[in-house]
Amino acid sequence: MLMTTENGIRLSYHDQGDGPPVLLLTGTGAPSSVWDLHQVPALRAAGFRVITMDNRGIPPSDDGSDGFTIDDLVADVAALIEHLGVAPCRVAGTSMGAYIAQELALAHPESLEAVVLMAACGRSSLVQRVLADGEAELIERGIELPPGYLAAVRALHNLGPATLADDDLAGDWLDLLAASEPWGPGVRAQLLLSALPDRREAYSAIKVPCHVISFEHDLVAPPAAGLELAAAIPGATHRTIPGCGHFGYLEHPEAVNRELIASLRKDSSAALGASRGVEETT
Repeated sequence: MLMTTENGIRLSYHDQGDGPPVLLLTGTGAPSSVWDLHQVPALRAAGFRVITMDNRGIPPSDDGSDGFTIDDLVADVAALIEHLGVAPCRVAGTSMGAYIAQELALAHPESLEAVVLMAACGRSSLVQRVLADGEAELIERGIELPPGYLAAVRALHNLGPATLADDDLAGDWLDLLAASEPWGPGVRAQLLLSALPDRREAYSAIKVPCHVISFEHDLVAPPAAGLELAAAIPGATHRTIPGCGHFGYLEHPEAVNRELIASLRKDSSAALGASRGVEETT
């Protein structure tokens, strides 16, 4: 389905099921379909209405070739929530999607009931900022790396050591990553904003209940960064899922889905209360 915002931005979304609404936000370069195999069925089976969207820069949403800011992506999500009439709703994001959700909690707290932040941080490392800028420059110059090499780099960057050590499993991932659509100007714009400045002080003003989920071997947003983010947000909770990398929600979906569903349910606050501000491992 498509909607057009007041400023003329076209957004693609999918709305499935009944129950309390949950909006899922993807990371850099990822289409909304990444949620379809694991998270959408699990959330629907748990009684949620599941809404997914393609962020600006990912067709069939506007390609964003003229560039955009994190504030633009936040406004897009707020417009979709208003369009569907689902405020206040639960929002879960991973990586750049978590960054959008964090900023949404600051700018539009009235739109949110609770937020789950996966593979998230309150500031990106220097290496991550340089890598994002470098990938954006490759796109700008029109440089296309060999698909196999690019797939291997992305696998090393996003998967855990157990997956990488299993040649059969790693081979499946390499095939999938090599078959991905080449990144264009919209993803370049996402890359340029996906590496966070230090937002920890700003996040001390977040009032929406937040739960941070880190992945043990995440090189982009390691568990220490997730715990730091949770400490910056008043009352936020944190948990680390073992054995997976930045793509943890795809690499270990069963464990991630259990944590995601528990934190999205209304009665989850009591269950998570004991972990408030404390590192835990499932």
